[in-house]
Amino acid sequence: MSAGNGKYDAIVIGAGQNGLTAAAMLARSGRNVVVLENRDVVGGMCAGEEFHPGYRTAGLLHDTTGVRQWVADELRLHEHGLARADEPLEVFSPRRDGRGLALSRDPGRAAGEIGAFSPQDAMAYEKRGKFIEKVRGVVSHVMNEVPADLLEIGAGGVVSMLRQAMSIRRLGRRDMIELIRISPMCVADWLNESFETELVKSSLAMPAILGGWVGPWSPGTSTNLLLWECLAGNPVQGGPATVVFALERAAKHMGAGIRTGCTVEQILTAKNRVKGVRLAGGEELEAPMVLSSCDPKTTFLDLLAPHVVAPKLEARIRSWRARGTTAKVHLALDKPLEFACRPGEIFEYIRTGETLDELERAFDPVKYRTAPGAPALDIFVPSVSRPEMAPDGHATVSIMAHFFPHEYDAEWSDDERNKLGDTVVASLETYAPGVGGSIVGREVLTPLDIEQRYGTTGGHIYHGEHGLDQIVVRPTPETARYTTPIKGLILCGSGAFAGGGVSCAPGALAAQTALKND
Repeated sequence: MSAGNGKYDAIVIGAGQNGLTAAAMLARSGRNVVVLENRDVVGGMCAGEEFHPGYRTAGLLHDTTGVRQWVADELRLHEHGLARADEPLEVFSPRRDGRGLALSRDPGRAAGEIGAFSPQDAMAYEKRGKFIEKVRGVVSHVMNEVPADLLEIGAGGVVSMLRQAMSIRRLGRRDMIELIRISPMCVADWLNESFETELVKSSLAMPAILGGWVGPWSPGTSTNLLLWECLAGNPVQGGPATVVFALERAAKHMGAGIRTGCTVEQILTAKNRVKGVRLAGGEELEAPMVLSSCDPKTTFLDLLAPHVVAPKLEARIRSWRARGTTAKVHLALDKPLEFACRPGEIFEYIRTGETLDELERAFDPVKYRTAPGAPALDIFVPSVSRPEMAPDGHATVSIMAHFFPHEYDAEWSDDERNKLGDTVVASLETYAPGVGGSIVGREVLTPLDIEQRYGTTGGHIYHGEHGLDQIVVRPTPETARYTTPIKGLILCGSGAFAGGGVSCAPGALAAQTALKND
């Protein structure tokens, strides 16, 4: 719904998954909402785009298991094209020799694969799955509601904290202690306690370190894995692009307006209250509420006038860690992607790294602003379930390559970008010999390219690192509940609780907060 006089009830900056989610929820409640997107396409890091004639990506991000079902149900996204896969996520971890490991989140389906390496590990995986099921409800409860106010604990905040404490206590003494014990651990130590097979451990560890400034021996990474396991459902068919397609349709159906190619130059304020935005070119739009899905540094340091942000908040935002370590390589292949260890089999999700040591060695160079020789690869082949994303018999391969630094000593020139692409292809070729000869086109995005294309500080795919401190209080104590010291300014992006990845949770929880405070 457009306002002819440039006045709205709410303005949402950014048409990524969280911005669209927030807009749809506000519009459904009768608010006059407009979404302003800098790029010419909606979706942000979930946007599907053609990178070579006839070949399309499903978005920069891959993992859709974290999309909250309660958000999908509330917005009736199934009526707008969203559908979950029938089976839980299965990820293939190839080996240079042997058969590799096709690891399903379903312990029953995974038993045969793991048992071929170690019957003991198959039993440990089943036991681990039972523990995850026990704590899933508690973790899900905490991660799907607005955080308690840690600065000013009023009656509502006390009730929220007590409710969370009681839910943890109901786990029982043994499981409660185990949950508390593993949270600060490094994921390598946690997995080493239960498993003996390196490939099983490295495959399980990957979600804990992807997109972060961490390796498997970094403290707190067990929490990242625990959150991923507890919040994951079946993946969305078609990947992230399908998520934003459904959200865009839902938002428009609810009455929200969406303007693309529309750059917000400044969030306008008066007397510490939001009054609207000014666009590049000078156009001003009025609204008593502005929801920003931009990362925290962009929101507070770039879009607000310097005098508006209090010195203490500015200092905290400047200390916000958003060191991008992810590069992206898209490959257009003239045949399906196959692996030497499983000839004739086709996989949709693949992760490389045969041991925890290999993952740690891939992480090490980023600390010194250099590139890894053997990066960890998180691979999605969207054309497996959506053949229309590549010509008949061909494949689109989307690779998130870790760990390449945003602040690169050699600087990200065209030559260095090509070297990055060659390194990734060479690494893939060790598992899929001959893949280089089937490439008919490729696109390489360095962390700097990701920053420039998607407008995320540091090129960070989660708008900020998932360290323990930056998950519990995200992004700062003053802004941890989506509202900010500037009245009417609300954070709704991945830099807010419950963090990055394709989930729609920050956008939905921010919209709930906005409606309560309206």
